Amino acid sequence: MIASVNGRVAAVGPDGAVVEVGGIGLAVQCTPGTIARLQVGESARLATSLVVREDSLTLYGFADDDERQLFELLQTANGVGPRLAQAILAIHPPREIRRAVSMGDLKALMQVPGIGKKGAERLVLELRDRLGATSVDTSLDGPSLAGLPSVAPVAPWRDQLVSALVGLGWSAREADGALDKLVPVADEQLAATGKVEVAVLLRQALQQLGRS
Repeated sequence: MIASVNGRVAAVGPDGAVVEVGGIGLAVQCTPGTIARLQVGESARLATSLVVREDSLTLYGFADDDERQLFELLQTANGVGPRLAQAILAIHPPREIRRAVSMGDLKALMQVPGIGKKGAERLVLELRDRLGATSVDTSLDGPSLAGLPSVAPVAPWRDQLVSALVGLGWSAREADGALDKLVPVADEQLAATGKVEVAVLLRQALQQLGRS
């Protein structure tokens, strides 16, 4: 199993990135929140999970080991494959997923495209006693792995988020509509910290689009 990759980011797309390791470019499928923290030409470390199929080998990348472990655990539930597990992590950070499952918050789980009421009930039933709790914030806003500095988001934030949302299946018009509502939030972040938290805005945009 390939547990992690550490190298220069050679390319970033709407659904993943290419990380150069030992002269080899590895294609890694990532959530939009993880992609938002990668910058071409900079070094990055991603926790990874290799999914083996008869006709393919797909490497999935995550912000930290906790996300990877949760990705793998989600797939032990009936009806949850790697793409749906990744979609769950795209909508909710690990802490929120654990809270939703432990509290039986079906509404939160149903915000994920592809999960209806029965699917949400199945996740709660099968995973409630297995997900466990976390004592630290494991969201994308937390510290990066192994003491490495956080990877700076690519500017401009709005163009990047539109690209990420379109890559997840929404139209550019829908993405723009959701982001219009988040401009005050971005301005507030910029005034308070001097930067825009792209991962935070992405999760809020996904929640808005899920409700609509």
